[in-house]
Amino acid sequence: MTYSRSRTISAATAAYGLFALAKPRHLGDALEAPHVQRPAIDQVAYTYGARDLGISALGILGTPALVRAAMALRIAGDLSDATILSRYAPNQKVRGKVLAVTIGWGVLNTLALLADEKAARA
Repeated sequence: MTYSRSRTISAATAAYGLFALAKPRHLGDALEAPHVQRPAIDQVAYTYGARDLGISALGILGTPALVRAAMALRIAGDLSDATILSRYAPNQKVRGKVLAVTIGWGVLNTLALLADEKAARA
């Protein structure tokens, strides 16, 4: 299977998308958000879930060109999540956690894509 690493990462991202839809409260919990903000953050989690499922479907089922596009969208999403979520983190501990998770996924997606690109050229 071509782009196997990217497809595997896409499957993991799809699993997160399902989790976000099933348990949107996880995001507010991770952000240690005040209870008054939790309904709005739940909506953000639903948005992330839907976004991640759609992009992951392309990354799992698509042609190599669609897999590359899905990975680029995923990486851009991770970087925008890092920027947006870290800005609203209530303290340094939460900000560090947000940045570690979002940038960590961005790096993981980037490494998978680069490895698949290298293998495709070989």
